[in-house]
Amino acid sequence: MAKFLSISSGSNGNCYYIGDEHTALIVDAGIGFRTIKSRLAGAGVDISSVEMIFVTHDHVDHIRGLASLADRLSVPVYATAKLHDALMRHKAVGPSVGGSRRVLRPGYETEMRGIGCLAFEVPHDATQTLGYRLDFFGTRFVFMTDLGQVPAYVYELCAGADYLIIESNYDLDMLMEGSYPPDLKARIVSECGHLSNSACASAVRRLWHPGLKGVFLCHLSKDNNTPSLAYDCTLHTLQSMGLSVPGDIRLECLPRSEVFALDF
Repeated sequence: MAKFLSISSGSNGNCYYIGDEHTALIVDAGIGFRTIKSRLAGAGVDISSVEMIFVTHDHVDHIRGLASLADRLSVPVYATAKLHDALMRHKAVGPSVGGSRRVLRPGYETEMRGIGCLAFEVPHDATQTLGYRLDFFGTRFVFMTDLGQVPAYVYELCAGADYLIIESNYDLDMLMEGSYPPDLKARIVSECGHLSNSACASAVRRLWHPGLKGVFLCHLSKDNNTPSLAYDCTLHTLQSMGLSVPGDIRLECLPRSEVFALDF
């Protein structure tokens, strides 16, 4: 039985796992090695099964534990050349992962240990930010964890997904009425910022197809969102399309600091 695990999701740290009894991967390592190991063990997974790491971008909540994880597991780290160069200069990573460096080209399909991978660029205020389409032995996962908008070309790339992990970061009213300074609010709502609940729901509408089994809302803001607001926004969109939840499709908000598990 294969598993998808959300180990952590949010500005406190991001880390996701896909694996079975033969191989496993991690997308981002924004929390420490010990926490990743402990939460995997709690879900019945041995961290030694992880054979590769994919990095979305160079913000610390996605790479805080990367150097330790790559070093202790001695596994390849996948990212673009541009992103790898930024990681090697980053104080949270540094040159220690240089020997684990494996280079991806955005828009080009490749395969590692039978797992299909397509990395694609999305707009966010990092050095470079990637989404991933990962085909895990017949099951397609799409990750879009941080982005200000969904570019038009992404919809075609993500066609046929079985499971969509997509950012639903903020409720616009909560953000605008909250205590964040104006420049931070402007950054968040910009095209290179984060995806609002309503923008996420609109993207889900366009990405839906009859084979889509689950939508997992990730990277919810602690200050400018609630799980119920994020969930209800996408739920209403799915219902307006004539879909029942969970009858036709599964919808979940991924927790900030707890494990969410899916067997597939």
